Amino acid sequence: MKNRVLTGDRPTGPLHLGHYIGSLQNRVKSQKTHDCFFVIADLHTLTTRPKKDQIKQLKEFIYQIVLDYLAAGIDPEQSTIFVQSDVPGISELNTLLGMLVSAPRLERIPSLKEMAKAEGLGAMPFGLLGYPVLMAADILLPRANLVPVGTDNQGNVELARELARRFNNLYGEIFPVPEIEMEGTLIGTDGQAKMSKSLSNAIYLSDSIAVVEEKVMGMYTDPNRISADVPGKVEGNPVFIYHDLFNQDQEEILELKERYRQGKVGDVEVKRKLAQAINDFLGPLQQRRDDFSRHPGIVMDILEEGAIRMHDESRETLALVREAMGFSSFQKSFESKRSVQKVMNVLDGLAFV
Repeated sequence: MKNRVLTGDRPTGPLHLGHYIGSLQNRVKSQKTHDCFFVIADLHTLTTRPKKDQIKQLKEFIYQIVLDYLAAGIDPEQSTIFVQSDVPGISELNTLLGMLVSAPRLERIPSLKEMAKAEGLGAMPFGLLGYPVLMAADILLPRANLVPVGTDNQGNVELARELARRFNNLYGEIFPVPEIEMEGTLIGTDGQAKMSKSLSNAIYLSDSIAVVEEKVMGMYTDPNRISADVPGKVEGNPVFIYHDLFNQDQEEILELKERYRQGKVGDVEVKRKLAQAINDFLGPLQQRRDDFSRHPGIVMDILEEGAIRMHDESRETLALVREAMGFSSFQKSFESKRSVQKVMNVLDGLAFV
């Protein structure tokens, strides 16, 4: 049996090059060696984006993310792609796990305060405080062995590991304690922080040729270089970081770096060649994306199949959880009474006739 991987995305907008470098390319590799579950975590968006107009956007964002997955090479025949809210078992497990952790423990997770601050929230909503518990339910419901995660969510996965151990110690060995695999990051076009939807420093996988060119030409570069004849710094320069990642012409990269260090090439030329390289990289992805988008029903089919798979996983895991905790006898009793009632109804009908 293959080890299981759980990771995913909040549907707050389309995916960008940072997602590809940090996660998507590794997901494509992992689906060949692991049993992969990719969750589109719509319930998580409610912690900071609960307004009705924001919720209305979720359907389109989910659709676009699935297209990005397919374009990047994620194969729904090999991996399970599902929407979080389509699996009620996640919410049930969230409730049970929430009984095993204290509010002070949750308050020590630094990313929660950062999320609240980023959204301008004056007080910590209950849902946001419980965000890590809900993430633990995402991870533990399919009994994942490995969770690829960025630094901002590392503390949340650490809590999932604690909850798995705590549950197992209290009730019996049900959950694997998932290992953490740290994802890479890509600096944004502003050169100040990692690429992010919320910081407007992202190049999206679905950006047009013209948009990519515009964003690249506005990229942050060596701030001390005031003209093309001034020797520039290559190390740590976002433009050259992107060249190393997306430009397939290694000779061109080496030549540009040497000329840049000597003050023999301007930023405009370096950026134009980078824009071309990124568009060449995105071209095949966008072609696949266009091909899939011509069949809009395919996304719904993929998500329906994912929901069915997760319902099966949910029933199996929750049956084990209930039995371990001692709830199973109540459910069996309920099922027995319901069966008896069905028999009584049939007999009453026969007697009436």
